[in-house]
Amino acid sequence: MRGLDATLQLRRSEFRLDARLSVPAGRTAALVGPNGAGKSTVVAALAGLLPLDAGHIELGGEVLDDPSVGVLVPAEARRVGVVFQDYLLFPHLTVLENVAFGPRSRGLGGAEARTRADRWIRRLELGGLEGRYPRDLSGGQAQRVALARALATEPGLLLLDEPLGALDVRTRSVVRRVLAEHLAEFEGPRLLITHDPTEAFHLADEIHVLEGGRVTQAGTADEIRLRPRTEYAAELGGTTLVRGTAREGAVDTGGHVLHIADHGIEGPVLVTLRPTSISVHRARPEGSFRNIWRTRVVRLEQHGHRVRFLTGAPLPVTVEVTAEARVELALTLETEIWVALKATEIGVQPDTSPEESKP
Repeated sequence: MRGLDATLQLRRSEFRLDARLSVPAGRTAALVGPNGAGKSTVVAALAGLLPLDAGHIELGGEVLDDPSVGVLVPAEARRVGVVFQDYLLFPHLTVLENVAFGPRSRGLGGAEARTRADRWIRRLELGGLEGRYPRDLSGGQAQRVALARALATEPGLLLLDEPLGALDVRTRSVVRRVLAEHLAEFEGPRLLITHDPTEAFHLADEIHVLEGGRVTQAGTADEIRLRPRTEYAAELGGTTLVRGTAREGAVDTGGHVLHIADHGIEGPVLVTLRPTSISVHRARPEGSFRNIWRTRVVRLEQHGHRVRFLTGAPLPVTVEVTAEARVELALTLETEIWVALKATEIGVQPDTSPEESKP
């Protein structure tokens, strides 16, 4: 089974989308990006709601959109199953009727559509809810009904547009596990559109970072975490990305010098600092640390049993400690601290970014 291959080029008012996406069959790719990056435009183009100006969309070997050869398959004829953030369930239809609507819209007769709907209702553990209306469903149940409706069309591509965005935090974690199980069973390509890095890292095999209408980086979750190519990609994984110039085992960041383990790399580099690799002290630490500097806490956030904070000059970095360590160190805003980092804990890669993308 072949997957999705797309080059999406189109303009909407002042915004231009120029993105390349490739998702093999049986794999889940996440498209993540900040507000205004073009995620909704990607959804509309793949679903057939917006025609391309240039490029192509090919799914399972079939061309769906290619202006150069005059091919444009309408939305209703595309084998694309879409699950939207607000689910778009018909309020006047029961669960069974909502799920059956998908295959009926693809031309199946009423009886056959209901049979297929019943099968997907049972597969997604919605048995007993067939006669209920959307107003009687919990958020998690509504999400699974929307997923069942999309899958009942036997799509070639499963497109999930912020599928957990309408759920509360507690429900989201439960539904995320259920969704992961059902995604694994779908044989075609799956594209998850989200702004939530937790969803992307938990549900996707590969992550595509979309910024300003372009895919700035694509790779596994570990590749994004350890070798981010942009500041936004670094924020996704909680790492700090610093640009600098390397020479003889040191990187000049403009306001601070970091000592690195790789003495062979020279020239412009991207430095990544993982928040859990940086140790925090109230007095200057002793030991084998190659990098030690004094700073202060300028932002502080509690995340469950972990605390993440941002330091100030001379080098703003994100640091993560346990809640117990925060109490022990008496960390508050403006607390003066020492941070320490081993040279071997610093990730370094050549900076091949085009000049116009650098700050």
